[in-house]
Amino acid sequence: MIYTVECSFADPLSEAGWNDFYSHEKLPALISVKGFHASQRFKSLSDDCPVYLAVHTIDGLDVLTGDEYREKGGGNFARWQQHITDWHRNLYGVIGVAPAVDADELLVLCAGGPDSLIQLGLTPLSLQAVALEKFPERRWLAKMPRRNAHGVASLAEGIHLYEPLTAQLTRSRTVSADHESRTGDA
Repeated sequence: MIYTVECSFADPLSEAGWNDFYSHEKLPALISVKGFHASQRFKSLSDDCPVYLAVHTIDGLDVLTGDEYREKGGGNFARWQQHITDWHRNLYGVIGVAPAVDADELLVLCAGGPDSLIQLGLTPLSLQAVALEKFPERRWLAKMPRRNAHGVASLAEGIHLYEPLTAQLTRSRTVSADHESRTGDA
């Protein structure tokens, strides 16, 4: 399933520290939770949506209600919590693992149907909300080369472009890197 967390941040003075915390502490902690398989953070290039987006591939809703998730920081943004605004969480039905979006690519999300993404030559994945806020109820996700982004947002209402803030972390890659750093095999 695809678990998304969207939010904006209201304190420009501490935003860099918050991004460092989220990307380098929180995301690796979450990917170490049993049931998390992939995680990646994004920043919106669109104006009419929350600024930040995290996309996680997880086993299901029970992962988010478990003790390990809560113990490793799920739902907790530490000292930055007071500055987080426009916070939304959704769990979308099974589509497999969310695609990794490289630095030369953008993530495209659309709530207005797949046609506008298909017209752009993209192959959208269909997302159906099954838990948490369930809004928007349907979304389509695709990735595209960054060089093709000019004018995309103006083609259809509800298309949002996101640039990656991190590489996609996967459980196997993170567990291996953690093992190597503990044993000195890095």
